[in-house]
Amino acid sequence: MPYHSDFKIRNAVRHIKAGEVIAYPTEAVYGLGCDPLNESAVLSLLAIKQRPVDKGLILIASSLPQLQPYLALDQAMLDRIAPTWPGPVTWVVPVQPWVPAWLTGAHDSLAVRVTAHPIARRLCACYGGPIVSTSANASTKPAIRQARKLVRAFSGSGIFILQGLIGGLQQETAIYDAVSGNRLR
Repeated sequence: MPYHSDFKIRNAVRHIKAGEVIAYPTEAVYGLGCDPLNESAVLSLLAIKQRPVDKGLILIASSLPQLQPYLALDQAMLDRIAPTWPGPVTWVVPVQPWVPAWLTGAHDSLAVRVTAHPIARRLCACYGGPIVSTSANASTKPAIRQARKLVRAFSGSGIFILQGLIGGLQQETAIYDAVSGNRLR
């Protein structure tokens, strides 16, 4: 994986803090992300993806403490989740009452992951919190796995692209329900 200077990571963080959407590599595909608490940024991201708000989104973080303010975790859920992170496993977890509907959609839960991807993890660590993570493609198109396709898809769009290699997963991350432990995807 190519080295990413602190400058490039800080530049991506500046874009997030400015309310912009960025593209970056994840475990399996390139992702689109933004500040999860900036409604305008999230709605912009959803418009780019042509994704309805009622579906909900995924947040990634560099550590569990970054996600905990959003989540209504009990010990049984924590015991299920903790051994899988950091790693390519996403969990759907009940949320605290304050979590905005632009993140949860029509649900009372949120999909979350502590990423093991080195670039995405450094990005969240430098940002100091979780970011939205959804595949960098329109909802009707396949996920983007190649840098040249990412650049072609988003050049001229105003989206900041943090280039780098995606991880080795051949499919998007598995998703589990934190309450039941059942696999959802």
